[in-house]
Amino acid sequence: MDIALVIIGFILCLIGIIGSFLPVLPGPLTSWIGLLILHFADVIPQNWTFLGITLGIAVLVWVLDYIVPAWGTKRFGGTKYGMIGSSIGLIIGLLFLGPFGIIIGPFAGAFIGELIKDSNDSSKALKAAFGSFLGFLAGTFVKFVVSIAFIILYVNKVWEYWGELF
Repeated sequence: MDIALVIIGFILCLIGIIGSFLPVLPGPLTSWIGLLILHFADVIPQNWTFLGITLGIAVLVWVLDYIVPAWGTKRFGGTKYGMIGSSIGLIIGLLFLGPFGIIIGPFAGAFIGELIKDSNDSSKALKAAFGSFLGFLAGTFVKFVVSIAFIILYVNKVWEYWGELF
């Protein structure tokens, strides 16, 4: 059973890394669930302080993921249309452009969203799209770094108890 928990936890940590790029998956929270499952293995002692601190970090990043893009958009004069367009653009960009869609999709979506709001001012829409894009990149970067840190912690913990697991 411990080996199954280790494998499931590792898969969740990998999904968390993927989720740091996709807005439909909460990346760090998914990675944290992988850490939690690892600590349910009988061989690995449950460290509630470690789990509490990592949960706090995951929740903080999850909250910031909503604040940072909004802040970037508002800082550059954007509206909710730009933020929504950025998220939709990411999904469409990933579907049709693959990895390049991560970069092109949010920017194009924010620009189109701002043009829908006010089609007369394309320079304002471009500026807001740039702000939304920067906010999206900052949020994605933070989620990615935290998810990578969680998988490193996961691998270190498995490595520490490798002899007892296998």
